[in-house]
Amino acid sequence: MNINTMNPITEDDIANYLANTPDFFERHAQLLAAVQLTSPHGNRAVSLQERQAEMLRDKIRALEQRIMEMIRNGSENVVIADKLQRWTRELFLAPSARDLPRRIVDELQAQFVVPQAAIRVWDVAPAFAAEAFAKGVSDDAKIFASSLTTSYCGVNAGFEAVSWLQDPVTAQSLVLIPLRAGLAPQAFGLIVLASPDSQRFNSGMGTDFLERIAELASAALSRLRHPDA
Repeated sequence: MNINTMNPITEDDIANYLANTPDFFERHAQLLAAVQLTSPHGNRAVSLQERQAEMLRDKIRALEQRIMEMIRNGSENVVIADKLQRWTRELFLAPSARDLPRRIVDELQAQFVVPQAAIRVWDVAPAFAAEAFAKGVSDDAKIFASSLTTSYCGVNAGFEAVSWLQDPVTAQSLVLIPLRAGLAPQAFGLIVLASPDSQRFNSGMGTDFLERIAELASAALSRLRHPDA
């Protein structure tokens, strides 16, 4: 090592020297036994070997926690997938196209324990124009639904869709799911899910399963659409 008294040796110099001189501790093996480090689990001094063992145990614990988290997330995903499968099955069991909107929201509430849910569909065939699910949607609400590129999860910011709920006043957090025919940019419907818990639906939620719900509900409800829509 080149020692320059005008430029004192720094810790980085020492670290670089040791990193680039792997046989140093072979020539000075006694240092390994003499080195004392501070334990992260208290202020006591421990040997280098003991400190390495502690670091290894910490890494093992961190890996175990990650594995347990992966198992827990996997189990939760299986539960959600089972609920989605049961919800989809109920759509197939709907006796008629007219029953689909109500069945969609009823089963979302039942399978996913959602306090409130509602749905509106527009551009429907004349045979369904008088149904409750096809009424009470302003042009602004239709434009808003089409502007959603993915499902909205978050606080109730006074959206028109909240008025479709049975008890709008208690809706603190929402999910808004736009319905589309394939890759069409315009939405032809909107599902709203609501909870009195302001944190139940939040912007940090994953939307993968919501997108599956949107695709399945849109496909099922295509039976209601006007042929010219």
